[in-house]
Order: sequence, then structure tokens, then C-alpha cells
Amino acid sequence: MKFKAMTAAAALVALAPLTALADPDAKLVVNGEIEMVTETEAPEHMENMRTIRSGWTFRTSETQELQLDDFDNPAMIFVDQAIDTWNAAEGSEDKSCASCHGEPDSLRGLRAELPKWNEAKGEVYTSEMYINDCRTERMGAEAWGWSSGQMRNMTALISSVSRGMPVNVAIDGPAREAWERGKEIYYTRYGQLELSCANCHEDNYDNYIRADHLSQGQVNGFPTYRLKNAGLVSLHSRFKGCIRDTRGEPYDIGGPDFVALELYVASRGNGLSVEGPAVRN
Repeated sequence: MKFKAMTAAAALVALAPLTALADPDAKLVVNGEIEMVTETEAPEHMENMRTIRSGWTFRTSETQELQLDDFDNPAMIFVDQAIDTWNAAEGSEDKSCASCHGEPDSLRGLRAELPKWNEAKGEVYTSEMYINDCRTERMGAEAWGWSSGQMRNMTALISSVSRGMPVNVAIDGPAREAWERGKEIYYTRYGQLELSCANCHEDNYDNYIRADHLSQGQVNGFPTYRLKNAGLVSLHSRFKGCIRDTRGEPYDIGGPDFVALELYVASRGNGLSVEGPAVRN
């Protein structure tokens, strides 16, 4: 146990309460009109935190500025590609997304509530699951891979039309069991480094680790354009990357464990604004 404790400590080397390079008084207003709540009171179910902050507040001023205008946001090119896909008829039914939903704005508000309990399916549903149901059951088209480019693009489009709306993920009723499972995963230590999500994003946010400013791990900006990857990243891919960094064995992308974790983590951001597709390191 002593060796394991030392290993975990080594993984957190360089943790220090350094000051963020971003302006602490900066405001996120996209295109000069979409005002975002980036800091607010924590939801009642969060026992260890009083205030929640968007990942945007932890980034450098240069990265923050990329999100202020859609012409500068590198993620918006993928939203444009998704609009083309939205209007393209596919499958045995020769239907497009527009055939049923009209304009993308018709889905305004959906991203703010996801994941949520799907009564007809009897399980918690994410954006990706709703998209693939539409493709296979209504369009007669093939399902997309969970983290495929087309899926990431479409989830970015769906998120973009809800920007500025408050995250309001329900955790009661039949969704509660999955939420509890997600909470368990969040606080479980994984891998050789024996680190949990909470060790970084609850215990050490606002500190630096390996030159990166640790955020609270809020997911209101997903799918996110990561400068490190030079492309959109899905939330479950980020989950996988985090567990991999603990030298642990990740759950399956799109599987029930990551869906449960998504539900729990999303609920930790209740009250923040939908930002996706956001820009992060």
C-alpha cells in the first residue's frame, strides 16, 4: 500500500496552486449575443462543492477568445458539415433529419436535458443514442459509430442550437439507478495510479498538473474541439482517455457504465450554460 500511495503521489507531481493566466473577470458572450453562465451555485446533490465553473474559466485568454465568435471557433466547421448531413436523404426510407425535424433549431433545448430517461426504451439515452435510433428506425440507414466523425459533427450541431440554455439534467425517477452508478464510478480509484475522477476534478481543480490547469471536469461544452487533437472529441472518448491516463482499463465507449458516468457528470453542471461545441486545450 505504501508503494501504491507513493505512485499516486508521483502522478500528481507539479500540482501547485498557481494562478490561471485567464482574466478572472472575463465573460463568455458568443457572437456578442449568446450570454453564457460560466460560474454558479453548485447543485444541491453535490456534497463537496459550493460553486461550479465551466471549463472555459480555466483556459488561457487566447483559448477563451476562440470561443467568443463562431468565425474563430474551429469547431464550427464541423457544425457546417453536419448541416449538410442534416439535409441529406439517406437509407431505405430516403429521409433526412430535416424530413422529420425541419430546421436544426427545432431541437433547441434537447442538449440541455441530456442524458435523460427514455421511457419507450427503458434506459438512459444520450445524444448519440437518439441519433442512431433516428437513423435506423426512421431513415432505414446504418448506425454511426459512437465517436465517428459524422456522429461528433451531428452532436456538435445539436449542442450548438442550445447554446446559452441552462443545463437541466434530471436525476430522479427511473434515471436514479444509473445516476447512482455514475456517481460510484466518479469516486472510484482506477488503474496503477489509483486515481478517481474526483481526485483531479474535485480535490485539485485550479491546480496545475504537467503544465495543464485542472478544471472541474464539467461537460457542458461537449463535444469539444481540443487543440491538442486538432479536432472534435466526444465525451466518452475523453472518459476513456482519463481512465487510460490512470493506467487503468476503460469501460466501453457507448456502454452502460460510461452512459451512467455521463449522466452523473452532466448533472454536476446543472445551472451552467450549454457551450458545445466549446474549445479546450
